[in-house]
Amino acid sequence: MAEPAFRSTELTSPQRLRQLLHQVPGLTAADVDALVGRWQRPVHLRRGDFLIQPGQTDHYLYFIDEGVLRIFLPTQHEEICVGFGYASTLICSFPSFVEGRPSSYSIQTLKASRLLAITRADLLELVERRPNIGRFWRAEMERAVVGRIEREIDLLLPEPQRRLDRLRARSPHLFQLVPRKYIASYLRMTPETLSRLR
Repeated sequence: MAEPAFRSTELTSPQRLRQLLHQVPGLTAADVDALVGRWQRPVHLRRGDFLIQPGQTDHYLYFIDEGVLRIFLPTQHEEICVGFGYASTLICSFPSFVEGRPSSYSIQTLKASRLLAITRADLLELVERRPNIGRFWRAEMERAVVGRIEREIDLLLPEPQRRLDRLRARSPHLFQLVPRKYIASYLRMTPETLSRLR
């Protein structure tokens, strides 16, 4: 099978992760070394590959170095898109990762993707042992909770135009990264409605 085509002249995945972590306020060089040293598992996926499927347990948190992924809930009648991952963000099937239970969600690539993984055990050990990393992880969790609340507000709004406007204001980059049919699913509207609103 052919390997995904990635930009060869740029930084490696660990180097890019290190570069990003050095920008996090409160993390020392030693903290960054400790974190990067635990992101040991490289993952290369082609377009359409699954990172996780329902019934599998997600033991890893992933740093997306390159690519775009969608998180969706497969039902009998449709695939309900609940989120996206893209370069320089973290992704996992969060309920499965936190609780150690089989995932209800699928995570699938929309483009060839390159990721690095850290195990839950390694992450939690660093959170416990290094206070700065613990603060960093709590800040990430707080950001994720705020994002989920914003998403819930979106879904409660009856007007499709308001849902779209809120997403455009919050995450305008998604419209360059993600096919419209998945954005429509995320906004709980038909692709036709999204096209009409745009």
